[in-house]
Amino acid sequence: MALFVIERNFAEQLQLDQEGIDATEAYNNDANLRWLFSFLSADKKKTYCLYEAPDAEALYKQAADLGIPADAVVEVSEVNPTMFSGHSVTGHLPTG
Repeated sequence: MALFVIERNFAEQLQLDQEGIDATEAYNNDANLRWLFSFLSADKKKTYCLYEAPDAEALYKQAADLGIPADAVVEVSEVNPTMFSGHSVTGHLPTG
């Protein structure tokens, strides 16, 4: 599975409740997606969600099916200070 960041321009309307989270998790389980965590921009206008997914198209489909925006989906690699000691925040250390 690859790592992707989804940029969503809807944070001001974001109303996360347990029902919405449960629906997202159920969808993700069926679609082989894993929501790792999200960030909210300081101006509270955007969210950036880190996902494991087979490809970007699966994340665009998830957004369409759940009625949430996915303004940009970018495949990323993990880079952080601990990775140089062989540790990983997400479990995705670059190979090679």
